[in-house]
Amino acid sequence: MFAGFEEKLISVSGEKIHVRIGGKGRPLLFLHGYPQTLATWCKVADRFAEHFTCIIADLPGYGRSSVPPFDGEQAHYSKRGMANLLVDCMSELGFERFSVLGHDRGARVAYRMAFDHPERVEKLGIVEVVPTALMWDHFNDRMSFSAYHWTFLAQPHPLPETMIGANPEFYLDWTLKVWTQDKSLDAFDPDALAEYRLAATQADRIRAWCEDYRAGYTIDRELDEADRKAGRKIKAPLHFLYTSHGFPAQTGNPLELWREWAETVTGSQTEAGHFVQEENPDSVVGNFVPFFAS
Repeated sequence: MFAGFEEKLISVSGEKIHVRIGGKGRPLLFLHGYPQTLATWCKVADRFAEHFTCIIADLPGYGRSSVPPFDGEQAHYSKRGMANLLVDCMSELGFERFSVLGHDRGARVAYRMAFDHPERVEKLGIVEVVPTALMWDHFNDRMSFSAYHWTFLAQPHPLPETMIGANPEFYLDWTLKVWTQDKSLDAFDPDALAEYRLAATQADRIRAWCEDYRAGYTIDRELDEADRKAGRKIKAPLHFLYTSHGFPAQTGNPLELWREWAETVTGSQTEAGHFVQEENPDSVVGNFVPFFAS
């Protein structure tokens, strides 16, 4: 995976962020989701690198990035905390202004970055999420059944960690399969799948997953509510891609929901399950290369 991309560990604020860097042109930061690593972008990286300098990062606590401290308050795992580390990482690499493309948890970090650091984020690409506060607003019986992990992973330590740790590879494979359109692992590159499985066997990374979702239930939700109450909107142009069989589609009209949160919103629906960059990579390239290049 990522042939021709340079691999680096960037030290910021006592943590290390693992990145792959390749291509040429304006800088574009890629942020993955749960329960994955930066390997999720392996099917599209080369095609984006024809147009952009691609910085593909493991989120703090995920993949090969370091695991921030567990302090019981989830501050390190809030999307604000993660965004701050990644903004500092981009500064260390010499990129003061850049665009961001995020999927799932990475998309939540990306839009928090755009809220908190508007001078740094040029354009914002969002794949397969609506804002955290709105996700909780739409947590009805159907959503709670399919997105059960939102409440399961947020349970107090060590309940979910212990349960996942009993058979982490089964849990990971089950999660990946049930969120794809065809309910199989066929869409995943074998090397990427091996990366996901490796991370899932590490107890500190399982806990990092849970701390991420605990922050989603507490700090992240509170930050969104504060922005909504104050009437703040994301200033960077935002392009939203969501899938026919993913979580945002269950909210009714997710594109209209984003228009309440950003000043300029475009977007479209595509045919895939939750992991669109692996299930339908052509759609990701076709939507976001023109958006970021324009």
